[in-house]
This record gives sequence, C-alpha cells and structure tokens, in this order.
Amino acid sequence: MQRLIIFTLIVVWPAWIQAQTGEQKKIMKVLNKQVECWNKGDLGCFMTTYWQSDSLKFMGSRGITYGWQNTLDNYKKAYPDRKTMGNLKFDILSMDAMGDDYYFMIGKYYLTREIGDASGLFSLIWKKINGRWLIIADHTSAGT
Repeated sequence: MQRLIIFTLIVVWPAWIQAQTGEQKKIMKVLNKQVECWNKGDLGCFMTTYWQSDSLKFMGSRGITYGWQNTLDNYKKAYPDRKTMGNLKFDILSMDAMGDDYYFMIGKYYLTREIGDASGLFSLIWKKINGRWLIIADHTSAGT
C-alpha cells in the first residue's frame, strides 16, 4: 500500500505541477502581489490588480459596485486601518481558462484579525489587458 501511495505521488505530483499553465502562474503572481499589498495595509497597491475602469464590477453583500474608484472607496470604508484589514490568505479551489485572454477563479479568503477573524468565498474573472492579468469582476461573499 505504501509503495502504491509513493508511486502515485511520483507520477501525479509532477503532472499536477506542469498542469498549471504559464498564464495561470502569471495570474497567481498577481494574486500573491494582492496578498502582499493587503498585508502591508496598502489598499492602493491592492487595487492595482483590478481593472482601472468604470466597467469593473464588484459584487458583495451590499449589492453590485461599478467602477474601480467606487470599489476602492468601498474598501477604504470597510477597512479603514490595519486592525480591520488583518492578515489575508487565499486558498484557490479552481482556475479555468475561458478563452485565450480570460480565466475564471474560485477560492476562499481568510482574514486573521484581532477584532475577529473573517472568511468567505470569492469568484474572479481575470482578463489579459495590454499584456497584464487584471480582475474585471469580483464576487465576494462572507461567512463560510
């Protein structure tokens, strides 16, 4: 049995690593930048991963927000300081290509905070714009 497990890991693990495409790796790099920015308390930096357009869509518990600036303003209201922001961590559940320049991602987020932890689910639509992967739609829900 132990040999079967080891054999499976040797065969499956490299295939799983290779299965992540170059574009997926680029998207993950952007997502990691987002986490870094959040954990530094820098919402401006965090928002560089979003499409800076009035057509950006963010859906949350308060409904839909249109536009990059409105989304940033909502983040600033909801997270006015490092204490409310806490530390961010993501678990990616799936990432699927929807064409050459689009990806659909589903994941979980976790905020570790002194004022109480928070977590939830999110789905993101990524689009490659001028050679950069950016979030063009975000649906985030709390409480998982």
